[in-house]
Amino acid sequence: MPNDWNELTSLTSGSAFVVERIRLLDTEIAIEGSFLPPPVALLSPEDMIFAVAFLKSRGNMRQMERTFGISYPTVKNRLDRIAGQLDFVEVDDGQPQSEVLAQLDRGDISIDEALGRLAARRSGDDG
Repeated sequence: MPNDWNELTSLTSGSAFVVERIRLLDTEIAIEGSFLPPPVALLSPEDMIFAVAFLKSRGNMRQMERTFGISYPTVKNRLDRIAGQLDFVEVDDGQPQSEVLAQLDRGDISIDEALGRLAARRSGDDG
C-alpha cells in the first residue's frame, strides 16, 4: 500500500486532487463522495520521510543532523517549510528559555535577539 500513495503523489505532481471513492478493505464497503485528502497526505514523499524521521527521533535535532548529514539550521528550515504546509493545528511558537540559550551558545542568534526572545516570552507568561 505505501507504494500506491507514492505513485499517486508522483502522478499528481503537486496538483490539487480529491478522493471520490473509499473502500474499506475488511468489509468490502465502499463510500463515494468528494473527500479532500488530509494536508499530511499532500506532502512530497521526501518531506513525509523527513517528518517521520523527526517524530521517530522524538524531535532530537542532533539526531536529525546525523541522520541526514545536514546542519542544524538546515534541519530547522526544512521543518519550518514542512510545518508551513500543515496549518490545520495552531501551536504556541514561544521558545523555551533553554532553546533560546542553546541557539545563543551555538551562535545561531545574537545576544540582542536572545534577549528579545526571552523578554517576549516573559511578557507572554504574565498575560
